[in-house]
Amino acid sequence: MEIEDKLSKLKEIVSKLGSVVVAFSGGVDSTLVAKVCYDTLRDNSMAVTARSETYPDFEFKESQKLAREIGIKHLVVDTSELAIEGFANNPPERCYFCKTELFGKLKEIAKEHGFLNVADGANLDDTQEFRPGLKASKELNVRSPLKEAGLKKEDIRKVSKLLNLPNWNKPAYACLSSRFPYGQSITEEKISMVSEAETYLRGLGLIQFRVRHHETIARIEILPEDIHILTNSPAREELTAKFKKIGFTYVTLDLEGYRSGSMNEILSETELKVS
Repeated sequence: MEIEDKLSKLKEIVSKLGSVVVAFSGGVDSTLVAKVCYDTLRDNSMAVTARSETYPDFEFKESQKLAREIGIKHLVVDTSELAIEGFANNPPERCYFCKTELFGKLKEIAKEHGFLNVADGANLDDTQEFRPGLKASKELNVRSPLKEAGLKKEDIRKVSKLLNLPNWNKPAYACLSSRFPYGQSITEEKISMVSEAETYLRGLGLIQFRVRHHETIARIEILPEDIHILTNSPAREELTAKFKKIGFTYVTLDLEGYRSGSMNEILSETELKVS
């Protein structure tokens, strides 16, 4: 199917929603959903961003900018994932707790404003990965227009580029809670450490990376082709000093490089089954 045909199918699905509240993070996926919903439904669409301790400020500001550019009404709600029962203990189903809380709030907002549906940015590729949040969206009848239209990650970037969305090639991003091994408790202090460390790496011009928090150890994942940037002097010494100042005792570089969901590598096949 040509990319224009996939976009037409997406618009058709959205038009049948009638009215919708979009869970809007400002990432590539949710931006495309918000764009198509606004272009198709106009004032019968609204984007809602949940601002929390696991959501970096630069991502929040970008979501505001994108919503303005799209033209969609944008509502911001303050949330706290760490206050959700069971979340801070960081079990493998952590995202299920978070999405259940978030979608529950969005359903309330939709009802309050007279909207018929809530939609997220889940896509077809997500169904092949460990995504506990999908269970929450299913239980709460949240619509996933991208998934329903059969769009994969590559398709979404192509459609986004076709629609001239400024973030069509934005690197994949996940909330800061994903930086901690399952079973390791998550605290505001630890999140702050990761946020400061990743801000430093971003300042070096790196695009795709993660700082995984293993208590006293920082494990840095970057693209293999970028590894030399951090291993050459004086960058290596400066980075080590910075990370130790942040609070890490040891600073390591993962030679396998960046990979999405690397924390899932310890899970068994049973645990990885998508509900």
